[in-house]
Amino acid sequence: MSHAGAPVGGLLVLVDPVARRLDGESVRIAKDVLSAGAAAKICLPDSQEEFARALARRGHRQPVIVGDDRALVRAVGLLHRERGLGNGAVSLIPVGQVGSLGLARSLGVPLSAVAAARAVLDGAVRTRDLLVDDSDGVVLGDLRIPPVRAAARPSGPSVWSAYRSLVRTLVPAGPRVGHRLRVEADGQLLVDVDRLVEDLRMAAVSSSGGVAEVTLRLAGGSSLRVRAASVTVSGPDFRYRADSLVAGPVRRRTWTLRPGAWSLTLPRG
Repeated sequence: MSHAGAPVGGLLVLVDPVARRLDGESVRIAKDVLSAGAAAKICLPDSQEEFARALARRGHRQPVIVGDDRALVRAVGLLHRERGLGNGAVSLIPVGQVGSLGLARSLGVPLSAVAAARAVLDGAVRTRDLLVDDSDGVVLGDLRIPPVRAAARPSGPSVWSAYRSLVRTLVPAGPRVGHRLRVEADGQLLVDVDRLVEDLRMAAVSSSGGVAEVTLRLAGGSSLRVRAASVTVSGPDFRYRADSLVAGPVRRRTWTLRPGAWSLTLPRG
C-alpha cells in the first residue's frame, strides 16, 4: 500500500458477468469508488475465458474481483495454477444473491459495495491458508462431504441407471444415507469402508500451525475430530462441496493445506 492507501501498482478491476446482470448499480458504485481512489483498469469480460485472459495479463496491478463467491474461487484457482498467488493480495467486492456470498461473509469481506471498495483502497492485507487437492483445485473456506438422501427407485430400470447419480445428490426427501469411505489424515487411518461416514468436514484453522481441522460424523452418532495437514478420502463414487461448488463424483481425492498461500485485502481493525 502507498502512503495514501491506494495500491502502488494500480488495480485490475475484473467484473464478473453474472454480477453485471444481477446488480449493475452495485457494480457502478464499486467502479466509481475505486476509480476515484486509485489508478484502476476496469475489465468487463463476457465469459470465463475472457475473465481468465484478463487476469493473466494483469501485470503489476492488484486484482479486484467484483462478483460472488464463485468468482473469487475462480480467480484464486487461476492464480494458484499459474503460481501467481505470492505476487500480491486479492480483493473482493461482493456482488450477487445473498446465498452466493456466504464465503465472502466468512472471510470478513464487507457485503456493502461501498465498504468493500474502501477496504480495497485503505484496508490491510491478511494472509490466509489454502486447501489444494490433487487435481489442483482450491478450497478457500471449507470442504464437506455431506450425506445424501435416499429416494424411491423408479419403476423403469433404464431411467434409474441414467439418473441415479443426480437423484441421489439432489432429491431432498428420504432418510440420510452415509458413505462407505476410507479416510486417512497425515497417513493415519481414521475410518475404513466398513463404517458409514454420514458427514465429513475439513477447514483451515487460524493460528493452527499449518493444519486443518477434520470432523467426521459416523453412523450411530459417534464422531471424530483431528487436525492434519493432509487428508485422503477414497471409496465408491462420492461428491463433495468445496466452498460453494459441488464436484465429483470421484473415487479418490487428497487435500493438502498450504499455510499462508494467498492474501486477501480486508478492512483494518
